[in-house]
Amino acid sequence: MRVHLGAELRAFYAGIVAEDQPPALLDLIARLTHASAGRGEAAYAAFSADLLTALPGLRAFALSLAINPAMADDLVQETLLRAWQNRHRFEPGSNLMAWLCTILRNHFYTECRKRKREVEDADGAIAAQVAAPASQEASSDLKRVWQHLGKLPPSQREALILVAAQGMTYEAAAELIGCQVGTMKSRVSRARSSLVGYLGMEVRPKAPLGQIAADSLEPAAMQVGLGA
Repeated sequence: MRVHLGAELRAFYAGIVAEDQPPALLDLIARLTHASAGRGEAAYAAFSADLLTALPGLRAFALSLAINPAMADDLVQETLLRAWQNRHRFEPGSNLMAWLCTILRNHFYTECRKRKREVEDADGAIAAQVAAPASQEASSDLKRVWQHLGKLPPSQREALILVAAQGMTYEAAAELIGCQVGTMKSRVSRARSSLVGYLGMEVRPKAPLGQIAADSLEPAAMQVGLGA
């Protein structure tokens, strides 16, 4: 059976987004909202509501970086706290998710440097031991994607998730991460090649060597004719 990696990644990401969010994170947003209301900061009510809306996608992005759900939730919690502390710096109308993802990934890599190592799972051992997100339990294919994602370096993992799963354009993903568009394309290409190899996926017979199905890894926006 031919399996399209892009479809698998989008299903994986959508499943995480659709999950019930951890009560601790929901409670944190509720407490921050209550605290601002008590201080008469009614202007920030919309901000807290937007944080709640962004939470599923933010947690999915954290999982793509950390792989370990507990670590991902710690990253999200710290991101929410930092975002709230700096809410006066956020420009209403701009991209909140991009702002939150920037805070989260900066914190992630800071923690990696403190530990003097990258959070990688070279042989997939950590991902295999950690329970996959609840929504993925019914699909063995998604479990395999979850396990093998952990084998990728974090820089490639986030690039693949942003472009292939979230549907960002290469340009938007590069801007979020702070790299050149060419670098982003290279990371996605390396990540997909590695993951295709790990998963043993087929390619179309007429496709150039190493290139998977045309609809499998292009950003979602490009697939529906919205990309350049």
